[in-house]
Amino acid sequence: MNGRARRVPTELAALVLGVQEVTIRQWARRGKITRYGTARRALYDLDELTALARTTAAPPASAPASGGGTPAVGVHHN
Repeated sequence: MNGRARRVPTELAALVLGVQEVTIRQWARRGKITRYGTARRALYDLDELTALARTTAAPPASAPASGGGTPAVGVHHN
């Protein structure tokens, strides 16, 4: 990277983190992420967003995928 911050609008920030745009705005108001830009155009640092995505990613589920295991009650397999 060239050292220059890469900033994205609210819509793309929401896509990066897999949340709604309203969540991005709330997080910015609460100080969870940094808001840049002007009063009319919010921008968010892509590196900050990807770091947040890594730290808040859900751990893999330990339960087996559906379709395996014990059949449901009343289900008969022939």
